Amino acid sequence: MIKSMAPATGRMAVVLPHGALFRMGKEGEIRKKILHMDLLEAVIGLGPNLFYGTGLAACILIFRQRKTKDRKKKVLILDASREFKKGRAHNELLPEHVERIYRWYDDYKDVEGVARVVTLDDISGNDHNLNIPRYVEPKNEQEVLTVEEAMEKLKKSATAAFAAEEKLVAILKREGLLL
Repeated sequence: MIKSMAPATGRMAVVLPHGALFRMGKEGEIRKKILHMDLLEAVIGLGPNLFYGTGLAACILIFRQRKTKDRKKKVLILDASREFKKGRAHNELLPEHVERIYRWYDDYKDVEGVARVVTLDDISGNDHNLNIPRYVEPKNEQEVLTVEEAMEKLKKSATAAFAAEEKLVAILKREGLLL
């Protein structure tokens, strides 16, 4: 497919399983060669169950024969795995999902929890592994507590648990189930 791209203006997108991003052996050698040729412009990780015949998540690799100056020796790693509408038989990419994914790709810049522009040197330092979580860490939407806040919550929970236990013991004694 790469060989068939037009020499100056060639572009291509291919859908592959995520394993193609990190498996070693011959796949790893091919990935390394393509990266050294500086043809890979973006890796877009998709959500699960979008394609008939497989429930696995897939990825899209976008290649460009000649990258623009600002994209040379870089690859956009984009985690679009949460961009889909959950369905019964299959999940679905809606137009708003496609638009968001395209905007992130077109902007070609870091977006916390979604996208990161990575240099080929960084990728080489990771043994040419393109596994998306290695480069894009999902946003942490959990509440982060200080140690003091966590201890206070623990004390309240312990107090409530002890009170519930005392109530249970009283009920069991009243019903003659506990001496």
